[in-house]
Amino acid sequence: MAGGKTRSGQGSAPSARPRQRGRRRLSVDERRDELIEAALGLFSTKSPEDVSIDDVAAAAGASRALVYHYFGGKYELYIAALASAAKQLSVLLEPPTEGTPIERLQISLKRYFDFVESHAPGYTALLRGGPADRSGEVGEIVDGIRQLLLGRILHAMDVETPTPVLRITLRSWMASVETAGLDWLENRDVTREELERLLVDHLVVLLHVAGQHEPAIADLFERLAQEELPTGDT
Repeated sequence: MAGGKTRSGQGSAPSARPRQRGRRRLSVDERRDELIEAALGLFSTKSPEDVSIDDVAAAAGASRALVYHYFGGKYELYIAALASAAKQLSVLLEPPTEGTPIERLQISLKRYFDFVESHAPGYTALLRGGPADRSGEVGEIVDGIRQLLLGRILHAMDVETPTPVLRITLRSWMASVETAGLDWLENRDVTREELERLLVDHLVVLLHVAGQHEPAIADLFERLAQEELPTGDT
């Protein structure tokens, strides 16, 4: 009996050690992604200045030297983290091809908030990075994703080239969407469905105001309002 237990113990120990080593044996890309994910989690709750390489290493269960090996320094890691968040969002926001303009806009907005909810650290880090370094790589990443969002909105409304007034109106609305996303993550005191509906209604109203300054936008408003506000109460 004792001998059997000894053989069993000897047989189980070697199998446990390889599994543990195998858990950490990641490819270069997998290890890099793991570090980025840890960094996004930290950057979503603290400013970049308050996050150290040691913090990222500890969060990822890695060594400080490994973080430096992959990224060179904290700024490079921060840029990689923001770029990762932007890429995830751009994939989700592939423009829908069916439905009315309002329906396509609703689909795009739903996908946007899918990202907000499922990738809260990346979303928060992405937006917090914008004002800090508008002239550098951070600003380029944030501006790039905002240009992408503007293109998706225009596609949803069947507009190829916006006039200056329409562009300003849409960018103002996009700022509201970003603020609403951050507020919702912090409070969650309205449902996502309510928030998404509210934001679509906001856009229709903004277009109504802009239409008073430009006839082409007035025509666009009338078209969208007939879909969103079928009673004609505008």
